[in-house]
Amino acid sequence: MVNKKSKAVGIWLLSGVFMIIMQVLLGGVTRLTESGLSITEWKPITGALPPMSQNAWQTEFEKYKHIGQFQLLHSTFTIDDFKFIFFWEWFHRLWARLMGVVFVVGFAYFLIKKYFDKKMIVPFIILFLLGALQGLIGWIMVASGLNETSVYVNHIKLALHFVAALVLLCYTLWFALKLLIPNERIIVSLSINKLTVFSLILLSVQLFYGAFMSGLKAAPFAPTWPDVNGSIIPNTFFNFNWVNDPISVQFIHRTLAYLLIIVLLFWFVKAKELASIETNSLLNKIVFLPVILTFFQIILGIFTILNATKMGNQRFGTYELLAESHQLFGLFLLVSLMVSLYAVKRKTA
Repeated sequence: MVNKKSKAVGIWLLSGVFMIIMQVLLGGVTRLTESGLSITEWKPITGALPPMSQNAWQTEFEKYKHIGQFQLLHSTFTIDDFKFIFFWEWFHRLWARLMGVVFVVGFAYFLIKKYFDKKMIVPFIILFLLGALQGLIGWIMVASGLNETSVYVNHIKLALHFVAALVLLCYTLWFALKLLIPNERIIVSLSINKLTVFSLILLSVQLFYGAFMSGLKAAPFAPTWPDVNGSIIPNTFFNFNWVNDPISVQFIHRTLAYLLIIVLLFWFVKAKELASIETNSLLNKIVFLPVILTFFQIILGIFTILNATKMGNQRFGTYELLAESHQLFGLFLLVSLMVSLYAVKRKTA
């Protein structure tokens, strides 16, 4: 059984999982609206407030005018256009600050109430370090675009920022599950555990390429399906530029999705057989989720690609809504596989 104190801490950690998911989605909005470079300085304290006067807005706008994104891409921007993109980057950073406040306040409360035990010390230190690392990588990413030649941040650094957020998400979730799920709901299966790990690795690579897709704005380069601009395998794929070429990146992202659904269908058949025996297990409650979420993820991905020609036609239109939904279901899928991994151990303790 889970005691009252562990349950309270676990629920608090789950609120952190929710906030991380929201933060990743806000990061997606800043990318889709090309807002990420609108704030050219990092001010942890004073930056919590947006400009409060017209002069302050003009000062921030003048700073933005000195970077390549404005000079090469947004030179026709008015102050109102700038305010729109500034809002999303400011809100993204504000949410990060709010996450920090929730962590500090919650940690202090549970510490005073003596809800923590010795086993929680190291995980909390790791959690704090992962959060700090995520913020550092975020600023390094933004700094990569704050020059006179770039119009966007470096897509590799963007992907690292995204993956760091996913690591933080998974670690927080795992920590919460340890406090909330009693041992009697965990089952043992070496084969299912290994298959779940493989599925997670495959999904992680696919999500990494999803970040490349976003960073390179790769969708409009091949807005067709099931073919890639009329080809099954694009010619550019054989140039082996699988990190910087938008069409190759999109092809790999698609192919990994197809491979993932095949693996997860096999996983479902095996996991369902095991879960039907252990009817009180956590696995039995969630065994359907990974496959269902993967189907939704692929369908949303297809519609996102087919609507890619609408990218940028509106500040937040059909393409942007589909892309955000696609990302959200990718996060849900990651969470479902992490819970599945927790539900099935390799061996008894």
